[in-house]
Amino acid sequence: MKRLAILASGIALACAATLAALPALAQDSLAKIKEKGVLSVGVKNDYKPWGFLEPSGKIVGLEIDLAQAIADKIGVKLEMLPVIAANRMEFLKQGRIDMVIATMGDTAERRKIVGMVEPNYYAGATNVMAPKSAGLKTWADLKGRKVCAVQGAYYNRRVTQMYAPDLVVFPSVPDALNALQGNNCVAFLFDDTLIVSTLSGGDAKWAGYEMPLVSEDPQLWAIGIRLEDMDGPFGKLVKEMSVDWHKSGKLLELETKWGIKQSPYLIETNKKLKAAS
Repeated sequence: MKRLAILASGIALACAATLAALPALAQDSLAKIKEKGVLSVGVKNDYKPWGFLEPSGKIVGLEIDLAQAIADKIGVKLEMLPVIAANRMEFLKQGRIDMVIATMGDTAERRKIVGMVEPNYYAGATNVMAPKSAGLKTWADLKGRKVCAVQGAYYNRRVTQMYAPDLVVFPSVPDALNALQGNNCVAFLFDDTLIVSTLSGGDAKWAGYEMPLVSEDPQLWAIGIRLEDMDGPFGKLVKEMSVDWHKSGKLLELETKWGIKQSPYLIETNKKLKAAS
């Protein structure tokens, strides 16, 4: 009996030590970022104007401005690692990056894998870009037809299940757009924010294209951090900054800076947070 009591006591102490260490792990993330002097952020470099490459090769955009603001707040340098939908959460879990700001839709499935910071900083919905000559009128018109898409996008499964297109998946946005231009598919399935930006960007090569359908499945975008950081100092800092971006109107200002039509979600959240203060 005495041996069992000692064993039980040892197990209890080990469990207590493990539980006590969990908050420390979360605290370590912010401390480690400060110690190394660098905030590593997964960003898009193919999603204008949220994150894209300038002719000089520099990555710029609305989301890059947000990443820089967080780095400045912490007092460290910003390091950007280009990511795509298929690898951004994996890079975060592996510790290759400290956070993700990369047009990431906030879904229940993804919340099981990474922490989603609230309030969400943006919102989009699902639509397609297609040649005007395709004559698409409703989502049902996609049935059985080749539609270009990007690997890992959250809406691929839903659209396939509901409308049965023949989805042709590519690793990146430029690859999918090139396939669309090459007539390898009748439409490009993506977030309507990018489609509107592309069509209104003044590039002559898209003059014969349109966004013909009614946008569906509104989706909030979130900054992603590791789950263990959500209740720690790093998670709290990012959440506080997101609240301030909305309340101060910074996100609305960044839309204007990058030539983006004002988002109803940003307008509503700005009013709501200002009224609550």
